[in-house]
Amino acid sequence: MTATDPAAASGDAPTSAAYVEPPDRATVRLVLAAVAATLLFASLGQTIVSTAMPVMVADLGGMDHITWVITAYLLASTIASPMAGKLGDMYGRKLVLQSGIAVFVLGAVIAGTAASMGQVIAGRLVQGFGAGTLIVTAMATVGDLLPPRQRGMAQGVLGAAFGVSTVIGPLLGGFIVQNWHWHWIFFVNLPVGALAFVVILVALPRRTERQERRVDYAGAALLATMLASVVLLPNAVGEGAGWASLQVGALAVLGALALAGFVLVEGRAKEPILPLSLFRNNTFLVVNAVGFLVGMGMFGTITFLPLFLQVVKGVSPTNSGLFLVPMMGGLIFASTMAGRVMSRTGRYKLMPTLSTGLLAVALVSLSNLSAESPLWFIAAALVLVGLGLGPVFSVGVAAIQNAIPGSMMGVGTASANMFRLIGGSIGTAAFGAVFSAGLARNLSGHMPGAEAGGLRSIGAETLRALPPEAQLRVMEGFSEALHPVFWIAALAALLACLMSTQLRELPLSGA
Repeated sequence: MTATDPAAASGDAPTSAAYVEPPDRATVRLVLAAVAATLLFASLGQTIVSTAMPVMVADLGGMDHITWVITAYLLASTIASPMAGKLGDMYGRKLVLQSGIAVFVLGAVIAGTAASMGQVIAGRLVQGFGAGTLIVTAMATVGDLLPPRQRGMAQGVLGAAFGVSTVIGPLLGGFIVQNWHWHWIFFVNLPVGALAFVVILVALPRRTERQERRVDYAGAALLATMLASVVLLPNAVGEGAGWASLQVGALAVLGALALAGFVLVEGRAKEPILPLSLFRNNTFLVVNAVGFLVGMGMFGTITFLPLFLQVVKGVSPTNSGLFLVPMMGGLIFASTMAGRVMSRTGRYKLMPTLSTGLLAVALVSLSNLSAESPLWFIAAALVLVGLGLGPVFSVGVAAIQNAIPGSMMGVGTASANMFRLIGGSIGTAAFGAVFSAGLARNLSGHMPGAEAGGLRSIGAETLRALPPEAQLRVMEGFSEALHPVFWIAALAALLACLMSTQLRELPLSGA
């Protein structure tokens, strides 16, 4: 086993990790286990707070700022991803991983000891920077340690760990809040982080390269501004500002100006934070376009389906979250199997096309949900959604790592996470606008305040208080408002399927 890989894009580019000596097989397994644990607890940080937020608000107040508990984390993670990828390329994964763990733990301590909602949000912002650093660097470390074909299996395992966190997070958060105190949702992962820090310190080889590097501060600032505008824009719309508001317009203009400035700066930078040459790489472009579109479909499903189950089907909040288990089961299985196929054959081109096609079919099957839809049908459709999502995660990262110079391993890996998060952020906001408009239109005259309140006017308790005939009409209107959401998500998946056919396969070497 070697610690270097042949250059995939140019044929002569060195890898980013020039180690003292290649790590042995046992050491590689130990490091990968630590990296997987690091990825798991970093991604858990995103989802574990969802079931605890009502309790936190009851304790601290600040209902008007509750969405920022999620937004601050998402914003910081998105901004940190490309920066961490570049710093890992420049200074080595070991230093960046350990720094990311330290930042994540600091954010957890700030949030876990909070006496106000503002302090919780500040802690979540710090945590998000650490999590974005860890997720990207963990995936890039796989590219450093393993040859291309063996990366497929490892990336499949990391994709499965990411999927597990989506289900475990809310359940673990609910258990902790119910049995202890909400502060512990921030402390529960600290022993795992400390153990991963020690293992990485001892087992991950150090870099031999010693040369002066120049950090692209201007490019980093402009990229951060652009990404912040993209992430905050949907949040502004979701808070009621509206697509045509001054706030949304200002964010759009700021993002466009930052993008223009970023292109100018990166074209002249000696060591750009996100090299523009990557955008001329077929694999980089196609994989990230597919990831962006798939992110829209994934986050749309996760956001709105539990709501449908609670309001229309009368499922409890806890059980509605459990309905995501079939989806994540399918995701984990498909991600792992895709990794095995890549490891054995070195081929991957067909898998994103087939999986996104299956995802489109699954989303179409959800586009006619109604009060009569059986729960087993919804669970089966979610299994198909997971099967459609899984290969995209594992194949995408492995394909990018195989197609770019090793010196760009970190930024290439970061791009997959960044574009998927951006797609999810934009998709969730767009779907929310479509759903709210449809809900207000369908329930106009049937429920007080529906025209002005839209989504905020509907809940399981509100529904049960209505007369039977009104309940039926509200459930029908709710279901019909969801139909275009899933049709649009299915269209995004179909576009991703068509886009994936343009991928030029570079077979994975290093069996």
